Amino acid sequence: MVIDAPATFPAARPRPKPSRPVVRSLFLLMLSSALWLGGCAAPSEQVRIDPVESLEPDGASGVLLVDQGLASWYGERFHGRRTASGESFDMGDLTAAHKTLPFGTRVRVRNLDNGREVVVRINDRGPFSAKRVIDLSHAAASALGMLKSGVVNVQVFKE
Repeated sequence: MVIDAPATFPAARPRPKPSRPVVRSLFLLMLSSALWLGGCAAPSEQVRIDPVESLEPDGASGVLLVDQGLASWYGERFHGRRTASGESFDMGDLTAAHKTLPFGTRVRVRNLDNGREVVVRINDRGPFSAKRVIDLSHAAASALGMLKSGVVNVQVFKE
């Protein structure tokens, strides 16, 4: 013998479909919660930047040495492409790429092999070689006399 449940019993009533605004609101709530929780996560890889000792090379000149090491240059292959700062790379401008200095920073680069110097503006990120400290534009490399060698020892001073 089968007895039907009365119509007032909650399980016997058909469930109404949730309205579109309710479904949309629940979806947006879940999405924003997921994004919020994702923002709380720690980065999976930490980048370690070794501090560079600041020195005053000329006594009381106020010019600080920010880097010393190898410099390379980049030119025609990247001419016209966007730099990390968003501007278009012009190999004829006196610009450079540095890993940490803020965009717009002016630095004086000294070629330790021949003593030549040039002032450049940081507008890109790089170099992407662990052994190098700065990437120079074609014009800056030409001013330093390093086009043929490609890589030279330099000192980088904040202006």
